[in-house]
Amino acid sequence: MTSRTRFARYLGLGLALGLVALPAFAQTPPPQTPTVAAAAGVPVPNKGDTAWMLVSSLLVLMMSVPGLALFYGGLVRTKNMLSILTQVFAIVCMVGLIWVIYGYSLAFTNGGGLTPYIGGLSKAFLKGVTPDSTVGTFSNGVVIPEYAYIAFQMTFAMITPALIVGAFAERMKFSALLLFVFLWVTIVYFPMAHMVWYWAGPDAVADAARALAAAAPGGKAAARAGLDAVNADAGMLFQWKALDFAGGTVVHINAGIAGFVGCLLLGKRVGYGRDLLAPHSLTMSMVGAALLWVGWFGFNAGSNLEANGSTALAMINTFVATCAAAMAWLVVEWAGKGKPSLLGMVSGAVAGLVAVTPASGFAGPMGSILLGLVVGAVCYSFCSGVKNAFGYDDSLDVFGVHCIGGIVGAIATGILVSPSLGGTGIADYAANPGSLSPGDYSMGAQVWIQVKAVIVTLLWSGIGSAILYKVVDVIIGLRVTTEEEREGLDLADHGERAYNY
Repeated sequence: MTSRTRFARYLGLGLALGLVALPAFAQTPPPQTPTVAAAAGVPVPNKGDTAWMLVSSLLVLMMSVPGLALFYGGLVRTKNMLSILTQVFAIVCMVGLIWVIYGYSLAFTNGGGLTPYIGGLSKAFLKGVTPDSTVGTFSNGVVIPEYAYIAFQMTFAMITPALIVGAFAERMKFSALLLFVFLWVTIVYFPMAHMVWYWAGPDAVADAARALAAAAPGGKAAARAGLDAVNADAGMLFQWKALDFAGGTVVHINAGIAGFVGCLLLGKRVGYGRDLLAPHSLTMSMVGAALLWVGWFGFNAGSNLEANGSTALAMINTFVATCAAAMAWLVVEWAGKGKPSLLGMVSGAVAGLVAVTPASGFAGPMGSILLGLVVGAVCYSFCSGVKNAFGYDDSLDVFGVHCIGGIVGAIATGILVSPSLGGTGIADYAANPGSLSPGDYSMGAQVWIQVKAVIVTLLWSGIGSAILYKVVDVIIGLRVTTEEEREGLDLADHGERAYNY
């Protein structure tokens, strides 16, 4: 029995067991209708916020399929186009199932003693989630349907591992990729998302702060303990007050370093540095990049979880940072190589989108332009000079764009959030309960927090990914044979071609 046959049987058995277990996690009846909840003074979702979150979820899905699939597909050779499309589509589908079975629960529930690092299984198989379930946003007294939040966060979980494949495109087994992604989202992504984004919510913090303020002298200790407990009901990086509006650490640095480790462990493509490995269709890549940009408005502006002024700020920042980074890459490349390229411009645009992701809801528009100009030049230098100097085969520049761009954006967020630079400041729900007014801010302290968050992400994903690659290599083997690589993965892995003419 071949390794591929064994993998297919194990995957089928796992899905069958999951379906058998579903009845044990039957949904509980809705606790109350929205009308009853409103009459009781319980917050109910605003239809505009709900509609925006549903649209944002679709926009982020479009980033993966077809956006990322076409962007990556156009950058590989003709004989590997279909394999890239298949890899991205399969990852999206598989992670979507994993997310609702246990991923959402691990990422966004209380994990007891492990809460700083990982959630629990209280919502495995979406147990207890109903159409009337709600989750808080970033405003006191504002909620959205929990299903909308689950769907939105699911699209982030889908695209993050799909980004990784670009680093070792054209040389990894399809079966090995699926097993790696299954392990990676479980062991690396879900804990990372939990550490950065999980918290008790603004209302819990504000209520505990009000209770402390109103407590009699004799009850201050208990009230303070209550506030401390609420603040501790959060992921480790959230407790540190690390800022990541839409996924600079969780998505881009996380995927970028995982891809970089993968390209080093798999080694270079056959003929790298000797044969022409040019993109087969920059037209496809431009279309894919354009779809990524449009979808990124859901990615960034949707991360505000509401439709308000902060959402509009994230949207305008996603416009201008991208424009600035594309132009910066274009100009630097033009000056260095004598000609401006389409590939350079779209790569710069993606670098700008990556960098503004953590800062999109915190920076001002002028700060975002500056960020785009800087990251366009920095990522160009990594994708050309640094990559050539060290000779690693990061096929589609996942490390140079996503990891480096994410690092620049994450650290710069600590600077650009400053109100003196046009930023929003940092909301302090305990100091200003019921208000989104900013609390105390120290640029040096916040930048150091951002640096620590970047280091944790690099170590967590880098080391964890290296271990998982080795595990998969032992079980299945990571790389296709030389003959299969020369033939192309379209035929070797899938028995079909992207083009027949």
